[in-house]
Amino acid sequence: MNKEILAPIKPELEEFQEQFASVLKSKVALLDLIMKYILRQKGKKIRPVLVLLSAKLCGIINQRSYIAANLVELLHTATLIHDDVVDEAKTRRGIASINAVWKNKASVLIGDYLLSQGLLISLDNKEYDFLHATSEAVRRMSEGELLQIQKARNFDATEETYFKVISDKTASLIKSCCKLGALSTTNNSSMIQALSDFGENLGIAFQLRDDALDYTGRKSLLGKSTGNDLKEKKFTLPLIYSLDNAPKKRSAEIMKLIKSDEKKKFEEVYYFVLEFGGIKYTAEKTKEYCSKAKESLHIFPESDSKNSMISLLNFVSEREF
Repeated sequence: MNKEILAPIKPELEEFQEQFASVLKSKVALLDLIMKYILRQKGKKIRPVLVLLSAKLCGIINQRSYIAANLVELLHTATLIHDDVVDEAKTRRGIASINAVWKNKASVLIGDYLLSQGLLISLDNKEYDFLHATSEAVRRMSEGELLQIQKARNFDATEETYFKVISDKTASLIKSCCKLGALSTTNNSSMIQALSDFGENLGIAFQLRDDALDYTGRKSLLGKSTGNDLKEKKFTLPLIYSLDNAPKKRSAEIMKLIKSDEKKKFEEVYYFVLEFGGIKYTAEKTKEYCSKAKESLHIFPESDSKNSMISLLNFVSEREF
């Protein structure tokens, strides 16, 4: 993410990072050690950035905005740690994952600890609206993940179920970020709804781009190998679209290959997806959802924060990592 996107909230983002480091401190030695390790994992911080930009778009950033940013980052970090356990991931953001260093049991407990910290931040500050919005996101994330697992087992994902999965699994939390940011600085229901819609569509676009990059991305840029979705038998849009649009015999051959234990199947599936338009179609859908998100911003006057939101959409549709 470039510096221009962050420019309107640069001091506020620094304040958030200080507060987040403070929230992660613990008197339990092992816990504190792992928390410091988490802080070393430099992510893009897209979620707290969205909270702060949304807050600034609607009013003046205040302590409620920081509470919201801390809440979503705690929740997001917890889900990443739990995901790494489920996926048996060995790395996260270029360094060894929590489960690779401290094993699964400690990782699950750390994820639970972070979730409880987020709940307590909301309750201690009587931010019940924040708690409701994030609880809704967690419910949707869990449902989306389980639906994806079900479809991977049955090999029967459709475009409709794919969009249901990514809306719940990814977009729900990004929607919450924008909604919480708005709630922290305004009571205007039109603004809150507009930013909720913005977040939902941005989240869908973000996941679409991510799923395209799983086929086209370079390991040096992504920090992970391509083809991970295929290894886990996740049916994402590039593959779903190509299977629907290829001759039935060719699709049947690819499905047989996917179901097999063939180790070197990614290259053949990649060329299949390229040949039958899956990557191009996914790129078109990414731009479509970015356009929907941009439309939601029309009710806001011109400002640096609004320009950053639009730049963020461009970043999402074109990112290579």
